[in-house]
Order: sequence, then structure tokens, then C-alpha cells
Amino acid sequence: MTDIKYKETNHTDINHYEYTTVNHDENNIRIYTLKNGLKVFLAQNFDAPRIQTFIPVRTGSNNDPSDNTGLAHYLEHMMFKGTSKLGTQNWEKEKELLDQISDLYEEHKTEQDSEKKKEIYKKIDEVSQKASQYAISNEYDKAISSLGASGTNAHTWFDETVYKNNIPNNELEKWLKIEKERFSEIVLRLFHTELESVYEEFNRAQDNDTRLVNYELMSALFPTHPNGQQTTLGKPEHLKNPSMKAIHKYFDEYYVPNNYAMVLVGDLDFEATIQLVDQYFGAIPYRELPEKTPIIEQPITEIVERTVKSPTTPRVQLAWRTDSYGTREAMLADIVVNILSNRGEAGLLDLHINQTQKMLWAQAFSVGLKQYGYFSIVAVPKETQTLEDATKMVLEEIELIKKGDFPDWMLPAIINDFKLQRMKGLETAEGLATNLYDIYIKGRSWEQELNEMNEYANFTKEDVISFANTFFKDNYVVVNKEKGVNDKLVRVENPGITPIKINREAQSEFLQEILSEKTEDIKPEFIDYKKEIATDHIKGKKLSFVKNKYNDIAQVHFIFPFGSDHDRDLGISTQFLQYLGTEDFSPEDLKKEFFKIGVSNDFKTTNNQLLISLSGLEENIEKGISLLQHWMTHVLPDQEIYNQFVGTILENRQAMKKDKGRIMTALVNYAKLGNTSRFTDVISKEELESSKAEAFTDRMKQLFKYPYQVFFYGKDFEKFKSYIGQYIENESLQIPEPKKYPEPATGGNVYFISYDMVQMEMSKAGRGNLVNPSNFGKINVFNEYFGRGLSSIVFQEIRESKSLAYSAYVSYSANAEINHPDYVVTYIGTQPDKLMVAVDTMNELMNELPEVPIQFENAKNAALKQIASTRVTRNNIFFNTLRLKKLNIEHDFRKDIYEQIQKLQFKDIKQFYQTDIQSIDFNTAIIGKKENLDMEAVSKMGTFTEVSLKDIFGH
Repeated sequence: MTDIKYKETNHTDINHYEYTTVNHDENNIRIYTLKNGLKVFLAQNFDAPRIQTFIPVRTGSNNDPSDNTGLAHYLEHMMFKGTSKLGTQNWEKEKELLDQISDLYEEHKTEQDSEKKKEIYKKIDEVSQKASQYAISNEYDKAISSLGASGTNAHTWFDETVYKNNIPNNELEKWLKIEKERFSEIVLRLFHTELESVYEEFNRAQDNDTRLVNYELMSALFPTHPNGQQTTLGKPEHLKNPSMKAIHKYFDEYYVPNNYAMVLVGDLDFEATIQLVDQYFGAIPYRELPEKTPIIEQPITEIVERTVKSPTTPRVQLAWRTDSYGTREAMLADIVVNILSNRGEAGLLDLHINQTQKMLWAQAFSVGLKQYGYFSIVAVPKETQTLEDATKMVLEEIELIKKGDFPDWMLPAIINDFKLQRMKGLETAEGLATNLYDIYIKGRSWEQELNEMNEYANFTKEDVISFANTFFKDNYVVVNKEKGVNDKLVRVENPGITPIKINREAQSEFLQEILSEKTEDIKPEFIDYKKEIATDHIKGKKLSFVKNKYNDIAQVHFIFPFGSDHDRDLGISTQFLQYLGTEDFSPEDLKKEFFKIGVSNDFKTTNNQLLISLSGLEENIEKGISLLQHWMTHVLPDQEIYNQFVGTILENRQAMKKDKGRIMTALVNYAKLGNTSRFTDVISKEELESSKAEAFTDRMKQLFKYPYQVFFYGKDFEKFKSYIGQYIENESLQIPEPKKYPEPATGGNVYFISYDMVQMEMSKAGRGNLVNPSNFGKINVFNEYFGRGLSSIVFQEIRESKSLAYSAYVSYSANAEINHPDYVVTYIGTQPDKLMVAVDTMNELMNELPEVPIQFENAKNAALKQIASTRVTRNNIFFNTLRLKKLNIEHDFRKDIYEQIQKLQFKDIKQFYQTDIQSIDFNTAIIGKKENLDMEAVSKMGTFTEVSLKDIFGH
């Protein structure tokens, strides 16, 4: 990985479009600038006949008016509602009503009397009902999914709003036509229902512990700058008092071609693509952007301390403000972050705190923004430690950097790791496209980005020490996240929105035109796995090989056909191994040795497989294998370290039982499988504490005497075969018999956990029939049509029509292993006073599968296009065969699915629904504040049981 100097060069293509490239750029990025200021980033990636698209807009919550926060994010939502051509049956009549709604919102915003505000809102609701008669819900998504698009989404942050789609390359022109339409104007239809959905998103954020801490941290770090004073979701009083006129003004000011870019990476032709982009986007007029006065923060000259409370495990977060992304200070801060935490490998926090188990966990990271950024450390103390103890410990690690007390080899190793991670990041279309939109938002050139590695490499240890002594003073923010009641939660009333008309069968002329335009179909390509995967045998072990055609990174995987079902202690054993060394290497030295050679190791234990993986530059993979096997076969047991390890496990278990997300996962598992599942079958506290360290290390020493196979992903299989044999032991141990876990029938039970939160979350889980691969095509279309996605029946009815939830879905999950049942899972996350209405709506939808022919055909065609334009590449070629083998399938089963979908009619889906879904009985899992639970309504759903955390976690 030698250093290269990158420099921009100007060119003119065959159609006289000017563009720039950067010499030595292996990705051959072309950057065009159209006459209206639109930047177009084009790159080729031939993994699949698809194109990753991003449209990044250089605006976000930092440009929200101070009296209208959350506006940029809300506008992002409204960009999916269509235009005067897309999403309407009669624009003239609809516009009259939308104008009335806009005026009413202005009245609503200025009115101070709460009762009068409610009256105005009732009028808004009434007029919205009339307007909805002309609106067509989710027509943008119908148009875009008709192309076979995937990953349709958007996000808003401080200085960016990014619109995302991955499309088949034969649909590029239609995609441009659709996007040109929605970027030409904004129509705020179905406004008040979407507003309620945004508020539900705000409620979800209130129940998100990470956001709670981050909001407080940013507010203290940036006391005057929008980075800290304007959250992306906005203030609740602004969300409840929006201005449609302000949103139109914002769109007109910032959604202009000289303020957004087009990023296209995939199977494309440069000249033809830029012509199409210019044809559709080149005519959108350039407009001057609003002038903004930069807000300059005063230096932080003291320790700023804040406290927040929530039910989760206590932790502390420290942060120092940095200069903007790409500056010398930000780059040095990034290096210091990696001296402290380099992906859990050999940083000071990794080795001195995590490896030695002095705390539960500590990690450093940095965030670079367009203006400013920050360096941060998160630390989670043990129960016997205070937040002040945790703060002291991490500050001691920073003092080591100030003194230069870190090894000389670490800096070059970090730079090499940066280069390796960049190589991995840029090898996929999505990874490269993400990097390109990020530099556009931050106002950097591709030349600057590529030369960044050289700049990092020029920093010396003296530079880092000098920086640390200047940067780290008593000039930081510390947020103490204590366990307790969050007294800052905002609980809101249900405004009483009348369900709007969905108009599922309607189509605008614009959509009809899109659907009628025929493109030449992409022919699906299915893999002959036997041709793509080379195999051999050495010392009785099967070796498989797939060639890496992209870069010099290699992977070797040792795949053991047994897991926790065969040995419940296997996962604990591989975790314990991470804290142990050998006679030749201490545990810390082993971490350092792996990091020096740029090879990472990973252990993954599932119920029926153990996967041990190494990844790094191919030239160092043999060193990695040698080090791995030395470590595992010569590991030294240490009872003192084991006792510490047990303490860490037990504390982490307690932390899990305070985390809402983990509790909900455990509760759904309990509703699905009861109290005798793998999830609850954990080693007890007593067993852990009475065990000897040797019981776990002996497993590791013996592991390579069991049956396993080897998969190598790299360039030189012959060289790999020449050395791998010396690391293979004779097979002398047999795989133990697996434990069988019951998969009981579901139905008639409601399991509840009380948790202090704003929302209420409910999930239903039902056991279906044994997995049947011949149903996979039907399952694919059913999920697309009925249960998941923006244009699904469930989403449209629960969110679009009735504003009952921000998130709602029904998912049919086929089992990954033959002779085991499928499951259907439903989910609703909403305000407590909406939950039972949402449940009733979901039940009505599932009583009889609604028939919407247009929507069915769209779901079917979208599924076909996605399969036809998808290619199996890289190490997935091999790992797909492992997955298929569990279903007794040995060929590329996508071919069977594709052929089934081609022949599908709605009656087939309906019959599948009636025979495989409709008869399923469900158990229900609910989490929320008990005082908010409608017990009378819940009792109708089944036998109510308030379960304990011990019930659902098994400990």
C-alpha cells in the first residue's frame, strides 16, 4: 500500500461534456458539473446490472428556521408524496383544498388559545378529508418499485438530506424522469396524517437512550450553533404547529440544482448517462442560495457537566469539540481515536480497559461535520463503580497519549488499517457512492479525499503528542447517564385524525405513463455453484475457493458443522479466549500482533455452526493463520481472569435487562417459543461461578481435532494450498449430538413487560407450517404486497390512512432449516391511546387478504426485476451454498423462485394466505407503561400474563 499523489485532470467526453478525474484513481470517478450547477458523480461497478443512486442535498436541520425546527426532516417525508402530476387524480380541485389547508395551518400556528387551536385543527381534518379524495397515496413508491428498485429511503442530518434508491440499470431513464418530477416541485398532500407519523417518530426517539444522551451532549458542546441547538426531529411545539408556507419556502431556497448532486455508481455507460442526466435535470433552473452568516462558537474553557436519566444501565460520555472535517485538528483527533480504540483490537482502551475487564466497556470515536465536529469517549462502569470512576479511567488513557506512552509501531499500523478499511469500503457500489455523496455534502473534492491517506501518513508521533497536550484540557463536556426516571419525556394527546381515503386502485396519468413505457428486460443470471467454487482436499479437509477479482484483501474461514445446540458452552469458550494469552504472548500482545499485520479475527457461534474467520491483506493471511492456531492450541487458562470474565458476563446480563430493545427482542422470543428456547437456555450464575477456566480453554485446544472445512476467498488458491496443510491436525474427535429445542404451538396468550416509555410496542408471533421452499416465491410477493414496504397494504392503511403508527408491518419469515416451522410476525409501535385501534385495524386487514390487482401486479413485477438484476458475488457465492444446504438445496434456488413468481396470480397468493397464514394462532408481546395499558381491550386478545425479566431472559 504505497503512497500515491493524486491530482485532478480535466477532460471532455465524446458529447462535449466537461468532466474531471483524479489520476491514479482506481475507481475512475468522473465528476461533471452541468450548466445549472448540478454536480454529477459517475463511477462504474459491474458486480450486477444495477446502479446505486444517491441525491444528496446540501441542507439539513442546521438550516431549519429557529421557530420551525424539524422542517428539513419533515420536508424529506413530504418528498415522497408526489407532485401536481404524480399522486393526484385531479390536481386543480386538490390544489384548491391544499391551499385552504395551508391557510388554516397559518391560523393554527399563530392562534394562542388552545381551544380555538383545536377548532382550527378540526377544520384542517375536515378539509383534509375532502382533499384525500383526489390524492393517491404512496404513488411515488409505486412508481419507483415498478422499476425493481430496492433500498428506497432517505435521511436528514445536520447539513444533509439524502435520497436513496438502488435500481436496475435498464430503468435509469425512467428513474431520472420520476426523480426530475419530484425535485421540480413540492406538493404537501396528506400533510396532517404524515405530520402525525413524524410525531410518532419523535416519540420513538424519546424512547431511544442513545438519542437522549446525544441531544444533551450536542447541546452542551454547541451552545449557540445549530449542531447542538436544533435536533433533526425538531422541538415538539414546532412539530405541532407547522407552516406549510415555510416548507414551500425552504424547498424553493435549498432544493435547487446548484445545491444538490447526482451520485450514480454501477453498471453504466459514462457518456450515455450524463446525457440522460442533463436531459432531465439540466433544465431545472439555477437559483442563488440564501446568504448565511457563519455561527462561530466560543472555545470551551471549563468542564461542562450534564446529567440525564433513563431506565437503562448507567454510562458516561465525554466529548471535546473539534475543527471541521478534513482539517488538521480533525485528522489528528481521528488518529488519537484509533490509538484509543481501533475496532476493538489494540487501542489503549481496548487493551487497558476492555481486555483487562476494568469496566464493562469503553470506546472512543470521532464525528466530523461540515462545520466543527467532536471527539468522544463512552464508558460503561461496573455496578461497583461510579460514573466518576469511569471518567477518571478514560482520562488516564488520554494522559498516556499526552506523555507519548504508546508504541512506535502503532501509528503506521493505524495508517495501514485506514487504507485497508478504505479499500473494503470502496469495493462495492454502495460503499463508493456513499463516500462520494459524503464529500459533496462536506464540500471536499475527490482529490482531497484520495490524498487524505498521504496526509495521515505524514503525521509523526511528535505531532500526535503535541496535539494531545494542546487539545485535551479541562475543555470538555461530560454527560452522566444515570439510572432513573426520565422526567423530560413529552407525552402528547392523540389529535383525533379521521382516517383518509387511500384510493388504492387509482393511478395518475404520470404513473400510467411510467408503467406503459417498456424497457428491454434484464435477463436473470443464475449461478452454477460447482463452476464458481473450486474445491480440493488436504489431510481429509475440504477446501473451497472463490477468487477475489476486486482487490488484495483475502479471507479464510474455518467452518465447524456444530454450534451451541451441540455444546451450550461453546460461545462462552470463544468469548473467554479473547481475554487469554499463551506462553509466548500475553493477551495484549496477541491483539497487538494481529493489528500489526493488519489481520482481524472473528468468532461467530450459532446454534448449529461455529465460524472462525480471518481477514486482511492476502500477503499476511498465513501469518494470521499461524498466530490464530498458536493462540488456540496453546492458550493458557487463568482462573483469576475467568472469575473477572464471569463478573463481566453477569453485569452485561443485568445491563441487557435494562435495555428496551433487548427486552422487546426477548419478549417476542418468549411469545414465539416459550420458556424452553435456546434464548433462555443460558448457563446459570451458579454454573459459571463454580466452573474452572480449564473447562473452557480445553475446548479451544481441542477444536481443530473436530471435523471442519476451510473456505478461502482471495487470489492465489495454489499458494494457499501450499501452506494450509501444515496447520491441519488429524481429525480425532466426533461431533456431539445436538440438543433438541421444542417449537411449541402459539396462540391465545398475551405477554406483557412494564417499561417507562412514551410509546407502546406490540408484536404478534405465530407458528406456521414446516418450511416449504416451493412457497418462497409466494412469500416474496406476499411480503412486498401485503406486509412490508411503503406501498404495502399494511403500511398504507395503518400509517398513511389512519396515522396510527410510525412503524407497522407483517412479515412472513421462512425458516432457514428444513423440518422446522415458518413464523409470521406482526409489529406496531405507537402512542398508547392509539394502540388498540391499530391492533383492530391490523386484525381487520388480516381477516381477509384485500385484493388490489394493480398493487399485486406491481409487487410481482418489482420482485421479478429485483431477482433479474441481482448477482451473487464475492464470498456470498460460497456462503449461499451453506445456507441452501440447510434446506437440502444444491443449486441456485433463485431460478425456481423467479419461475414461480412469473406464473403467480392473485388467486395463488390468496390460496397461500388461506392455507398457510389465516389459520395461524398468535401469541402477543407488549411493552410499555402498565398504567397506559387498556386492560379491557388486551383481555380480548388472549390470556394476559405479566412476565418477569427472568422469565424472558432465562436468568
